[in-house]
Formats: sequence, C-alpha cells, structure tokens
Amino acid sequence: MFATKQYRAKSSEFGELSKESTDPSQVRKYQDSSDSFSSLADNEAWLADNFDKTLQVPDEKLSSHVALAAEEEHVLRCLGASVIMQWNTIPTKLQRELFDTAGSMGELLDTPELRGQIARFLHKHKDDDSKASS
Repeated sequence: MFATKQYRAKSSEFGELSKESTDPSQVRKYQDSSDSFSSLADNEAWLADNFDKTLQVPDEKLSSHVALAAEEEHVLRCLGASVIMQWNTIPTKLQRELFDTAGSMGELLDTPELRGQIARFLHKHKDDDSKASS
C-alpha cells in the first residue's frame, strides 16, 4: 500500500504542475506523467486487493528459486566488488555509463536516493586503490 500512496502523490504532483503550466507541450507531458503514476497506483491497489487470486509458486519450486537467487546475489556481489576494485582504472565514459545504469536499478521513486548513495560510496572509496598501493 505504501507504493500506492507514493504513486498517487506523484500523480497529484504532476496534475498540479499541468494546471500551473502555460506551455501546451509541457502540460501534455505533465498530464501523461500524472496518468502514468495514477495507473501504477491503480495496478498496485489491484494487486494488493487480489493477491490471493493470483497464481502462487509451489513451495518446492520456491526453495529452488531461493537457492538460485542466493547464488545469483553472490555472483552479483562479486562482480560489483571487482568493478569497485578497478573503478579508478575504468575510462570515465564507462564509469558514467555504469553509474547511470546502477542508479536506475530498483524502484522508480527511489532512483534519486540510490544515485546519491552510489555517488557517496564512490566518493568515499575513490582513493582506496591509491592508499593500498602506497
């Protein structure tokens, strides 16, 4: 339900922006965004109300999926750590692309916060490589 409230708030926010704008193309963009967030809220609400009517994964399949997810998470952590260890040797253009891709992972409404966390992490660890080689 929390996502539904967030989506409704964003829809309302863009609805207000569309009312305040005088540029017809901007009004359309704001209205499209408002409609999109409203649809997302409707979908979240429907899923919450009808979860018991949706298909569920049997327990035996669930346990194998959990094991696979744990293995994949381990692989992703290792890949991520190796990228961080080599970060200072990666060309700037590729660094930007990796940052943009990583920053777009997860929930749409959390993207700015995630990008900030990634930027702070990279900044905090940017000189670790040079300290280790000293």
